[in-house]
Amino acid sequence: MNEKEQKTVPQPEPVTPGITKAMVREHAYRLYRDRLPEHGLTLEDWVLAEKDLVAKLQAEGAVE
Repeated sequence: MNEKEQKTVPQPEPVTPGITKAMVREHAYRLYRDRLPEHGLTLEDWVLAEKDLVAKLQAEGAVE
């Protein structure tokens, strides 16, 4: 078996200016609600949630 064990991590600081941890946390919980609260989020999950949030806000015209 070649499974990669992924560790859950606390939420990192967002790297995108104008995006807060609360915004990313809320968006991540919407994206991953099927996995929570039994399993935490990995660093990759947090990064993907932030990228998805930024893309969504750009599409809506809220962020440049």
